[in-house]
Amino acid sequence: MITIRKGKEEDIELIRDIAKETWPNTYLEIIGQAQIDYMLDKMYNKGELLKQFLEGHIFLFAEDRDKQYGFAGYSIVDHENRVYKLHKLYVLPSAHGKGVGKILINEVFNQVKDAGGSALELNVNKNNKAADFYKKAGFNIKDSVKIDIGGGYFMDDYVMELKF
Repeated sequence: MITIRKGKEEDIELIRDIAKETWPNTYLEIIGQAQIDYMLDKMYNKGELLKQFLEGHIFLFAEDRDKQYGFAGYSIVDHENRVYKLHKLYVLPSAHGKGVGKILINEVFNQVKDAGGSALELNVNKNNKAADFYKKAGFNIKDSVKIDIGGGYFMDDYVMELKF
């Protein structure tokens, strides 16, 4: 049975391992290996992940006993309006189609609602199949953005939002 547990700083290597395994499957055809390597190094280095924990990001892991299937990471981004952002949601390719993503996103919904959140936002690459997953989960496209992430690379994303 898949259960959800809250991540701790000791899980940083696990987050990195899951990202390294999921990103090529998710993004190789969209952005290529060079940008994947650049982004993993920039966004998933130990210092950056530790900083996220210290800033209050919540990481949730989907697991079955000692087997890890994926994780989600979110935080509050607008205290005044109680808006949260889903920064990360990745499921191992071997677990795709088993409902793990749905379990993770529903737990994020529950926790954000319980915390008094008014909305949950996320960014998703316009060519990522996950955009359809998020639409089915109730998100709407709020904006379209191109974000310069350095190194000559850009993120071409939809900003999606779910209001509670």
